[in-house]
Amino acid sequence: MDYKNVQPLADFDWSAIDKKEDVNNEQAKKMAEQYEQTFNAFTEQEVIEGTIVSISDREAVVNIGFKSDGVIPASELRYNPEFKAGDKIEVYVESQEDSNGQLLLSHKKARILKSWDRVNEAYESQEIITGYVKSRTKGGLIVTVFDNIEAFLPGSQIDVKPIRDYDVFVDKTMEFKVVKINHEYKNVVVSHKALIEDEIEAQKAEIISHLEKGQVLEGTVKNITPYGVFIDLGGVDGLVHITDLSWGRVSDPKDIVELDQKINVVILDFDETKHRIALGIKQLTPHPWDALDANIKEGDHVTGKVVVIADYGAFVEVVPGVEGLIHVSEMSWSQHLRSAQDFLKVGQDVEAVVLTLDREQRKMSLGIKQLMPDPWLSISDKYPVGSKHTAVVRNFTNFGIFVELEEGVDGLIHISDLSWSKKIKHPAEFTKIGESIEVVVLEVDADNRRLSLGHKQLEENPWDVYESLFSVGTVHQGTISTLNDKGATVTLPYGVEGFAPMRHLEKEDKSKARQGETLDFKVIEFSKENKKIVVSHTRTHQDNVEGGKNESEESKKDRATKKTVKKINETLEKTTLGDLSVLASLKEEIEKEAKGE
Repeated sequence: MDYKNVQPLADFDWSAIDKKEDVNNEQAKKMAEQYEQTFNAFTEQEVIEGTIVSISDREAVVNIGFKSDGVIPASELRYNPEFKAGDKIEVYVESQEDSNGQLLLSHKKARILKSWDRVNEAYESQEIITGYVKSRTKGGLIVTVFDNIEAFLPGSQIDVKPIRDYDVFVDKTMEFKVVKINHEYKNVVVSHKALIEDEIEAQKAEIISHLEKGQVLEGTVKNITPYGVFIDLGGVDGLVHITDLSWGRVSDPKDIVELDQKINVVILDFDETKHRIALGIKQLTPHPWDALDANIKEGDHVTGKVVVIADYGAFVEVVPGVEGLIHVSEMSWSQHLRSAQDFLKVGQDVEAVVLTLDREQRKMSLGIKQLMPDPWLSISDKYPVGSKHTAVVRNFTNFGIFVELEEGVDGLIHISDLSWSKKIKHPAEFTKIGESIEVVVLEVDADNRRLSLGHKQLEENPWDVYESLFSVGTVHQGTISTLNDKGATVTLPYGVEGFAPMRHLEKEDKSKARQGETLDFKVIEFSKENKKIVVSHTRTHQDNVEGGKNESEESKKDRATKKTVKKINETLEKTTLGDLSVLASLKEEIEKEAKGE
């Protein structure tokens, strides 16, 4: 070769000869960048598409456009025996380069991530998906969806009807909806029931769109509850409320219908948005009031059964669907307050009298006390004035005691008619409710149904005797029982009480008498009408200081009375107020001595 005519390149940089290393580095860097650009751009933990280069029993080589091929285990491809070299598959980049410089890929993880994306999409869009029932587990079934995602199918979500045997669904392919996803624990819950409910709701909407109020349909008794009956109308359920089962009162719907019974119902109302249908059975028959015997009138006797009891009365069903009210005031002739439970009970058969009847308003009032004679019609014959009876104490008031002589006959004992001598502030001091008490009829007012009764009138008025015993001027021994600013209450013989004003309590030594002291007292005032005795201790010693009594001025009657009272005080101090015969004999003795007999 002839090198004499060789000429250097015009653009050759001769100055770079001494910089050989730097030039090579720059070129290498540039070439590396150009080389890197020939590879696909991807990052780790990303799913990308690759091409199978080769498949062996142990592994498959996959080209993803990287500087080296990746390897995945052959086991990850066994689910599809049709895979071959040249097929496109998705792989998950686990690492671009391990410690051996190997690109690590996973087809299984790529499938799982893609399946999770599909699951989330199905959940968001409420898409219907297909799954394979793999096995049974506690409370439900395990379902495989999107090839490799295991989901849980609760037993309650298998069907709208309760399922007893879950095993019949194993190894079946079914359609589902994803109803719940737990991203933290990677849990998926699916439902087959939701699909059925959607179909049912669509059927309901279609059926309800053709319903009309008043329409009569045939249905099947599906469920019986305490408040009503559910009727299957052929894809949609309606409710017959317990009050719409029968015109009469119903305590248990099972008394009217039974499960699976075919029955006609009428549509009362429906709500298209809520898919609620109100049905009725009783509306298919005439109202009992319209069929009530036209001959029934006020005053007639009817029989029926007590169906409801309240405090104010009882409802009696005369015929199914027709009820009458027996007010508590129509249960007894008695005037004192009582509740209906005292007379009747639910389920009891009763006879009653029709008091009022309003067919238009469908109201009837009844009475049972009218079956017995009104005791007030013959009250004067049975309880004449002056007759004595035994009564039962029913109630207290501040002014007296209400007693019952018999059912329907009450009377009042005024507090002033309880005792001749004892001052009673409240009737409870004298007797108790429920106790028996002897009474005398004082007055009868049949028109106003009132009886005035007395108890003290059973005995003779002791004040007739006291008038002679405690005449003005007589002296008696008494004990001061109470003492106040105005004076003292003095207990005299026979328990009679007298009053001593404060100025009449001065003793002979100028001191005042004290409570509990027993002294002589002179009667200075006596009033039988007011049952009042005024006494004085001061007068007993003042009269003596003034010279004692002038025997010539003392009448024969006064001497006799004084002598007799002294005798009584000495011998009969313990006689009780009830011993009126003793007092009466004493009175006779006083009168005889006063006459000088």
